[in-house]
Amino acid sequence: MKIDKISRRDFLKKSSVASAAAVAFPYVMTRPAFGAPGTEGIRLGVIGTGNQGRGHLNQGLVYNNVVAICDVDDNMLAAGKKRIEDKAKRTPATYKDYRKMLEKEDLDAVLIATPDHWHALMTVHACQAGKHVYVEKPMGLTIHDTQMMLKAARKYNVVVQNGSMQRSMPGFREACEYVRNEYIGEVKMVRVGLPGVNYNQPDRPNTNPPAELDYDMWLGPAPWRPYNQNHVHYNFRFFWDFAGGQMANWGAHHLDIAAWGLGMDETGPVEISARCEYDKRKRYEVPSWFEVSYKFANGARIICGQSQRDGTTFEGQDGTIWVNRGRLQCSVPGVLGSKLKDDEIHLYKSNNHHQDWYNCILAGKDANGQYKRPICDVEIGHHSTTICNLGSIACRTGRTIKWDPAKEEIIDDKEASWYMGYQYRAPYTMPEI
Repeated sequence: MKIDKISRRDFLKKSSVASAAAVAFPYVMTRPAFGAPGTEGIRLGVIGTGNQGRGHLNQGLVYNNVVAICDVDDNMLAAGKKRIEDKAKRTPATYKDYRKMLEKEDLDAVLIATPDHWHALMTVHACQAGKHVYVEKPMGLTIHDTQMMLKAARKYNVVVQNGSMQRSMPGFREACEYVRNEYIGEVKMVRVGLPGVNYNQPDRPNTNPPAELDYDMWLGPAPWRPYNQNHVHYNFRFFWDFAGGQMANWGAHHLDIAAWGLGMDETGPVEISARCEYDKRKRYEVPSWFEVSYKFANGARIICGQSQRDGTTFEGQDGTIWVNRGRLQCSVPGVLGSKLKDDEIHLYKSNNHHQDWYNCILAGKDANGQYKRPICDVEIGHHSTTICNLGSIACRTGRTIKWDPAKEEIIDDKEASWYMGYQYRAPYTMPEI
């Protein structure tokens, strides 16, 4: 799959092929003339044009750069195509198989907004094809998935941004900077509040899949199960084969901020325990309610679940800081609005998650041949997603999990270790990296 993109593009600009390409795709004359301002012609492919994908396609930094889209549902694919035509006045190429899109399209980057169980394989294949990747949160379905995504990004030297975009939203960075600089004193407790399950489907029998959906491709590497309308599209997140419930869905946001504030981006907890409740009617598989407790080697703790205040609350020796989308509160007078001193900890600043990703791509390689890493680099996404997955494993086993964050191993528990990955359904396999 991999193509020497620079030499190919230089050739196109200098040969008669360029004029033919302009006829076939009139909006692409030269790289800088294409795309949103500040993106300098990055050609983007979007995989997944459903709920989350539509959100991305509404943003100018995405739709102005899209040349191809992919979805296994014909209706969603048609809706994504129309959105690009309406907003960018351009018709993108359409695919139902992302592998063909990677092979045929001259892409610089891909944005992945599929169900969680597809994130890892698509990301690894895109990395192998030399494409930069923006992959939605949670970054992967299992710990093994995100380990392989990290390995692929580093081996193939591409920029991979995880979609935990709260790091690029107002308030979250400021909260973490105040915490890291001990404006509320030393923090040993963080409380993370998540929403409850919003599954409201009536009971439905298994049926044949609708004609517009390639259900076998939708399942991909996940275990085979009969088609049921209640399992696909938005509701996939409440079934273990495809996602991890609200622990993965919202935990990937708020637990990520908790780790950022604690300075735990490069490590993880050492002990995880959980209390859980499940739907009595068994309409879905993930917990309907949970409370997970994490302990770190330095004594810090995180308590996460529906019993906590929504968002992330840092409890320090001198007071508290609470942050959620659009809201930031501190119990210590005079902290909010304080300007950090030059010698204090200043965290990576991003005002737009997509633009930050583009900036790292456009900056090119440094003297060591490496790209700058974005605000939610694949390694950060791996560690934050691992925290979510460890919470789910504690729920599924009902036992306290001992975790070695250096070796990334569950200690002395074979059953719990089994949940770190799963066997992909044939013919899908994770490439060796």
